[in-house]
Amino acid sequence: SKPLLGEMSAPEGNKMGAAPCRRTLLHCNGMRYKLLQEGDIQVCVIRHPRTFLSKILTSKFLRRWEPHHLTLADNSVASATPTGYMENSISYSAIEDVQLLSWENAPKYCLQLTIPGGTVLLQAANSYLRDQWFHSLQWKKKIYKYKKVLSNPSRWEVVLKEIRTLVDMALTSPLQDDSIHQAPLEIVSKLLSENNNLTTQDHESIIVAIAPLLENNHPPPDLCEFFCKHCRERPRSMVVIEVFTPVVQRILKHNMDFGKCPRLRLFTQEYILALNELNAGMEVVKKFIQSMHGPTGQCPHPRVLPNLVAVCLAAIYSCYEEFINSRDNSPSLKEIRNGCQQQCDRKPNLPLRLLHTSPDLVSQEATLTESRLKPVIVTSNEIHVEVERNNTANQKMTANVGNDSEPNLIDCLMVSPTCSTMSIELSAQADRILGCYVEILKMLSDYDDWRPALASLLQPIPFPKEELKYVIQRFAEDPRQEVHSCLLSVRAGKDGWFQLYSPGGVACDDDGELFASMVHILMGSCYKTKKFLLSLAENKLGPCMLLALRGNQTMVEILCLMLEYNIIDNNDTQLQIISTLESTDVGKRMYEQLCDRQRELKELQRKGGPTRLTLPSKSTDADLARLLSSGSFGNLENLSLAFTNVTSACAEHLIKLPSLKQLNLWSTQFGDAGLRLLSEHLTMLQVLNLCETPVTDAGLLALSSMKSLCSLNMNSTKLSADTYEDLKAKLPNLKEVDVRYTEAW
Repeated sequence: SKPLLGEMSAPEGNKMGAAPCRRTLLHCNGMRYKLLQEGDIQVCVIRHPRTFLSKILTSKFLRRWEPHHLTLADNSVASATPTGYMENSISYSAIEDVQLLSWENAPKYCLQLTIPGGTVLLQAANSYLRDQWFHSLQWKKKIYKYKKVLSNPSRWEVVLKEIRTLVDMALTSPLQDDSIHQAPLEIVSKLLSENNNLTTQDHESIIVAIAPLLENNHPPPDLCEFFCKHCRERPRSMVVIEVFTPVVQRILKHNMDFGKCPRLRLFTQEYILALNELNAGMEVVKKFIQSMHGPTGQCPHPRVLPNLVAVCLAAIYSCYEEFINSRDNSPSLKEIRNGCQQQCDRKPNLPLRLLHTSPDLVSQEATLTESRLKPVIVTSNEIHVEVERNNTANQKMTANVGNDSEPNLIDCLMVSPTCSTMSIELSAQADRILGCYVEILKMLSDYDDWRPALASLLQPIPFPKEELKYVIQRFAEDPRQEVHSCLLSVRAGKDGWFQLYSPGGVACDDDGELFASMVHILMGSCYKTKKFLLSLAENKLGPCMLLALRGNQTMVEILCLMLEYNIIDNNDTQLQIISTLESTDVGKRMYEQLCDRQRELKELQRKGGPTRLTLPSKSTDADLARLLSSGSFGNLENLSLAFTNVTSACAEHLIKLPSLKQLNLWSTQFGDAGLRLLSEHLTMLQVLNLCETPVTDAGLLALSSMKSLCSLNMNSTKLSADTYEDLKAKLPNLKEVDVRYTEAW
């Protein structure tokens, strides 16, 4: 029962004006029932003086029973067929008492409703249904009474007592239903929304009174508003720490969609900001994040991270909301979110970019981009705004690309074309909010198990905030492909973190050091492919050459690979790359090695040599490389590496065999990375044996580009049924397939 942030104890002499923030939960033992809203039951109404009740109930000739389908509404009991006994509905205010009939001669499974001038008897089919009707009627009657009592409060000490009684009733009820705990919360929520003149002591007393109900239930929207107000006005109150902490933890663990309940997100934002207002500040927030993750290396709650990221991004966006709404000729946030902006009705906006000023990068970008006019840069206390005036063709191209993209912070931060200079000055409060939630994102990136999902969540919405550079560095340092692959853009035509931090990019302030580390980690995994090199050549050749000119070894290697794989078709560009390589010692050395490899490649691919070759078992990658470098293998069509120890590393040598049509990799350690490389270079391969190799769907999907495949053996691999169907659809010449001992079998 102790608060999870128990380290933050109340200072001595702190008078909260309320009882302890935790009350003992009361539980009802015995049978549990679902709250009835409607059902079929037998009804008998007896009009009589009360003195004759026992005589009538024990009478041998009891009045007739009528079947009715009764509905327990909010105000009354009504029948679906308003005839006979139930011609008129029975208001809960008219029901004086609800009792079970249990004496000897009473009808079986019957309960009695006492009303003015008579009795209503309800007869159920069995004892369980009778008790279910009994508890449901009692609950409806009491909730109706509390709604009436608390709708017109006179003395708040009486109101507080009634609220506590209501909470105890909900906790001890044998009924099991979401509405059992939600109904009291909604009553209190309505009470608070209609009475704005409460004192702080009244606020805390009410929060403490309803605290037991909040442990297993989300607060309703109006109550969230009330909690937000309390967090803003009294962030240091112990109620925030002791009562709100388990509520927010439950929201983060169990909420599935903040879009359906945005006030829960706002309440979580205000709670975190209240923690940040304590003396320990971000240390308290860090302890809260740790409590959400748990002590183990794997967080047991899958919804915590997405919910925390949603809260952080919404809070960061809110810092610029006032600026976005104040723009000339700009749509409202509601229009942006709903996609209702009509392009034809608005003047085209100029792209606005956020960055920290660097004269070198500004001049560098001006030389790399010929179609761009001179930008205007204005400094503010927090960020810098650069307004670019593109030519008409570029504006049309940008408009066409952006039509189907979701709005994000960069897309929304647009300015009117009439503005030549402007500044965004965040208030002190907005600056604190921004700093708090950026720090939380940095904390989240420090957890290994959260980093893949965090990278995936941040991939579609890159934001050039300087403090986020730490998060991106964590992604770039992570060796897992699912993490660092999220540095790339989520789709073609949309910039990602990789583009933002490239030299001349929006967020680059380190002469491309982070960009180089991104390229290094991407090239070091499974991105050493023509597709990745082509994208660099098309979009980032200038930055790559610039960094290579400064002696960056990764960029030198990139340029050498572009030459080796014939990525660059233009002769002038090839000569410029060669000149760049020869301008540094490391570049000159690697270019000489490239020339040596090219000579060896020409010798390897020279016509002649065997058409079939089988490596001895237990051969390694080094053995294969040594063999292929010993002569010409231009005629080699059939290569068997079965039962050897070769890995994906040998793919760099296999792709140099121009005539290879049949490749046997049975029982080797050849994996996904090697398959990706083969699929881009050996497009004429016809027979491929991957039996008992560690390949997975990630690598097998790359085979869809090898249209010449006729025979494919995937026996005893990690092939899934979906991937198998996809390969069959994309490989029209595939005739022989072995998928035994796989999921697709």
